[in-house]
Amino acid sequence: MATATLVLLIFGLARVGRTQPAPAAVACWIGAAYWFTSSTSFANPAVTIGRAFTDTFAGIAPASALPFIAAQLLGGAAGLGLVHVIFGPLAPTLAREIFDAAVPATAAAVTFAEQGGSRP
Repeated sequence: MATATLVLLIFGLARVGRTQPAPAAVACWIGAAYWFTSSTSFANPAVTIGRAFTDTFAGIAPASALPFIAAQLLGGAAGLGLVHVIFGPLAPTLAREIFDAAVPATAAAVTFAEQGGSRP
């Protein structure tokens, strides 16, 4: 659930053109989910791996990390499905704009390649 709602928040804000408040919205969501849920917000597989190496109250047993990561991947897919159901299919031009904003270095390399550029 944590991953699905986080993906829905991020992509939902992008789909309605409200990307400027996205960093604050994500920080508020993560903070609330961390402090006010029993799971302390296991929403990101990278964080789950890091938590497997800690011995704090927010840690996770290393043997439990793989099932958590599998659930997070399923949650991410569910979140993308919810975005599609709520906001409709993504137009190719909007997909390109979101990709360019999220991965600027890769976008520049793709644009370079699309223009027939080659690297030595």
